[in-house]
Amino acid sequence: MTSKDYLSQEEIDALLRQSSGGEEEPAGGSIGAERSIGDYLTPMEQDALGEIGNITFGSAATALSTLLGKKVDITTPTVSIIERQQFESEFPKPHVAVHVSYVEGFEGINSLVIKSHDAQVIADLMLGGEGNVTSAELNEIHISAVQEAMNQMMGSSATSMSTIFNRMVNISPPGIDIMDVKNNSGVSNIPQEEVFVRISFRLKIGDLIDSSIMQLLAVTFAKELVDSLMGGVSEEPAPQQAKPPQPAVQAAQPAPTPAVAAPVHQAPPMAAAPPAYAAQMPAYPQTLGGGVNRNVNVNPVQFANFQGGGFAQAEETNLNLLLDIPLKVTVELGRTQKQIKDILELSQGSIIELDKLAGEPVDILVNNKLIAKGEVVVIDENFGVRVTDIVSQWDRVQKIQ
Repeated sequence: MTSKDYLSQEEIDALLRQSSGGEEEPAGGSIGAERSIGDYLTPMEQDALGEIGNITFGSAATALSTLLGKKVDITTPTVSIIERQQFESEFPKPHVAVHVSYVEGFEGINSLVIKSHDAQVIADLMLGGEGNVTSAELNEIHISAVQEAMNQMMGSSATSMSTIFNRMVNISPPGIDIMDVKNNSGVSNIPQEEVFVRISFRLKIGDLIDSSIMQLLAVTFAKELVDSLMGGVSEEPAPQQAKPPQPAVQAAQPAPTPAVAAPVHQAPPMAAAPPAYAAQMPAYPQTLGGGVNRNVNVNPVQFANFQGGGFAQAEETNLNLLLDIPLKVTVELGRTQKQIKDILELSQGSIIELDKLAGEPVDILVNNKLIAKGEVVVIDENFGVRVTDIVSQWDRVQKIQ
């Protein structure tokens, strides 16, 4: 036999691949078709993840709408499976990946992936633009703006998760990467998992964006979320721990010592209340079993002696706390009203006639409230006011009105 009668190594490898069902094919081949979400999540788990995403991203859409001043719609999510080796076919162009780590409530990483163009539109709207993006690359300002938008969205999402799971959920500040799978850049912060749960949403922002946004979770973290949600539901029947039969059994037990002559119409345990409680009960006649009326003896309560002056001292101390607060004191000589044309005609030497008569007391205001009247005096070349009348409380109320 010659060498032509033997199979080459390439032909042998090809035959092996065919016999094994093509398991060695690249991403996007038969592997993605064979592995479905049913291999990792049950239908109930899928529905639970969809509901969690629906609630959390609903609040995230509200936060983003407030931030951008545009109507933001995020549709009901779709749950599926994506493998790491499918990233290149799924993200042929650079995308923006935002990573958030849970620091309280859960342990895991939540990755959010959006298209670069959508990120540019969001950044432009945040910077006061109209969302008309012409540049093909994100600069540092755009990245910072998108990071802040994602921070607001994920913060609202974490708040909703706290309500859903009935526990405190906190997240770390989001990190942002330009994910270019072809060049193997921007993918280091994505968890080192081979299979991810992909929760896809349709994102609409006004008339500017009609695209998709997806959330990538490790399968173990997704199952932890579902288990926490299901565990919270299963623990709801806990209030059934009440013990209604126990008092009835105790009531049916006979008296332990028959020597004690316990009447049939014995007073209820309420009569054995402590004196402090019994002193607050009025002496109403109580009707016991059998129609017998008895008056409850009530002793007068004895209060502590407050003649030590402690309350007055505390009140004086509280008042002393206010004595150092500064108040603005104003002396008003008079007022008048002028039209705009009269104000514009004012010049140096003009005289303004006030509503006060010569010799009439001036008003003394404290924080713009009239409290007294007085007369103007001169003290060492400075003007002063001698108080002549303290305004009564009734007059002060009338002035305020």
